[in-house]
Amino acid sequence: MIEVKDVRKVFGTQEVLKGISAVFETGKNNLIIGKSGSGKTVLLKCIVGLLTPTDGHVLFDEKDYVAMNIDQKNEIRRELGMLFQGGALFDSLTVEQNVRFPLDMFTHMPLSEKRDRVNEVLKRVNLVNANHKFPSQISGGMQKRTGIARAIVMNPKYLFCDEPNSGLDPQTSIVVDELIMEITQEYNITTITNTHDMNSVIANGDKIIFLHEGNKHWEGDKYSLFESDNKELIDFIFASDFLKEARDARFNKLKNKV
Repeated sequence: MIEVKDVRKVFGTQEVLKGISAVFETGKNNLIIGKSGSGKTVLLKCIVGLLTPTDGHVLFDEKDYVAMNIDQKNEIRRELGMLFQGGALFDSLTVEQNVRFPLDMFTHMPLSEKRDRVNEVLKRVNLVNANHKFPSQISGGMQKRTGIARAIVMNPKYLFCDEPNSGLDPQTSIVVDELIMEITQEYNITTITNTHDMNSVIANGDKIIFLHEGNKHWEGDKYSLFESDNKELIDFIFASDFLKEARDARFNKLKNKV
């Protein structure tokens, strides 16, 4: 479990996060959603330690990451898996070498054991026989699955996904969403996904927090998402012209309640 308590982040005179509190549960895909500029990427970076909150606390299983010394933080970092927005694969390394990279960096495992572990996670993400291919030789979906394999190769307790479906076609996005959900449940990981993809939200939203202008405006799950009376959330959900009629109907329903 990961908990954030009254997390604020200020850059100069701009307060990007205005006191965010939330609990991200183990074994579930916890989503952070919101428009561009809402603060969701900054919140994710504060949780993983890429940014230090101006105020507040980030707790990993009740241990305050913000208050830890560097050695304690490094112990937590070894338990983190990251799936980056662009895949962030090394172009000069093969699929196997990319996935093996965390093992090379953080373990003293013999090479044979590393290869066994790499093959195990590649099989898990359905990338058998792709070991010796380079990122330029595989599709975008395969690159994302390579990124997932690398993210779980260290058996992390916590998995962070930053816009995992960015640049993917709808069908491949579904495959990636299903894979993240399966791995989360199978390994009982605390997964936090930063996304604006409503298909992902509807499919994978076990726990959702919606940010708007640096505040947490709504919290719930995919089943209660469309029942919310939060105007900013409704506007976000029905943002496209295609859904304008449905959005206007929701706004009219809200007006009638007042």
